[in-house]
Amino acid sequence: MAKKSSFQIRLEYSAVRSLIWLLSILPRSAALFVCSLISRIAYRVLGSLRRVGMRNLEIAFPEKSMKERTAILKGTFESLGRVLAETSQFMKMMPADVEKIFELDLDEESRELYRKNREENRGVLIVTGHLGNWELLVFGFAAIHEPISYLARPIDNPLIEEMTLRIRTRFGNRPINKTNAAMLAIKILREGGIMGALSDVNAHPKEGVFVPFFGIEACTISGPALMAMRSNALIFPAFCVWDRETKKYRFVRGAIIEPANTGDRKADIVATTAAYTAEIEKLIRQYPDQWLWIHKRWKTRPQGEKSLY
Repeated sequence: MAKKSSFQIRLEYSAVRSLIWLLSILPRSAALFVCSLISRIAYRVLGSLRRVGMRNLEIAFPEKSMKERTAILKGTFESLGRVLAETSQFMKMMPADVEKIFELDLDEESRELYRKNREENRGVLIVTGHLGNWELLVFGFAAIHEPISYLARPIDNPLIEEMTLRIRTRFGNRPINKTNAAMLAIKILREGGIMGALSDVNAHPKEGVFVPFFGIEACTISGPALMAMRSNALIFPAFCVWDRETKKYRFVRGAIIEPANTGDRKADIVATTAAYTAEIEKLIRQYPDQWLWIHKRWKTRPQGEKSLY
């Protein structure tokens, strides 16, 4: 990727900062309304993303009709609009405000996991993804429970990255650069820390392994599996999804996963990656219109296999 000029960096930053500022001065309800309009416009004008989304839905849901896939894809854009609107409000929210919109209630098994994390000092790796509001998941956990560390690849605009960090770390969350961060992440988990990692997008073959996703082999980031295996951390698939009935966000999770430990490192990485990917898929199937269908999830193919796009 070509290096951005100083002018381009400042122009992009000014545009993003202005949008976030304008949304932030609005009441939350108004910000949600504005972003809903933006998402509808984006659905109509961003034809290339719309085509990618429809192709992904054909791959994942061959049994669904065109009408059903279209409804799911429109929901994707609406969900992204909600993420933008809510994120714009973060800097003026207090923990009590977060609790009003995010029902972060842990079930008995999750509370037991949290107890073990505190008392036994065993690390917990939260594998999450672009389902529902991933920004509110991490932000809300810090506001309601405690700060956590999270893996993230820096945005390629340093000014936007700095602004984003101020928002994400307001309640003490700690960002870890995904590039060459394995040893630090393992250290945090070995010391009983809680780490979050987005684990649902297409990966380069050097960073991932092929595991089933909606019945199709998908190159999936394997770093979380390796970190959990080396630190003996439990894997906790978790998301923050929008509940249309209550008009609030809910905490939802998959099964708690013990990393594989057969002694065959390569096989264990694949097995562990497949396990948390399967849990992510289950939750996407429950809330298909809240997942990020507009990226090429199956872009990387096994050697010799033709492109799906």
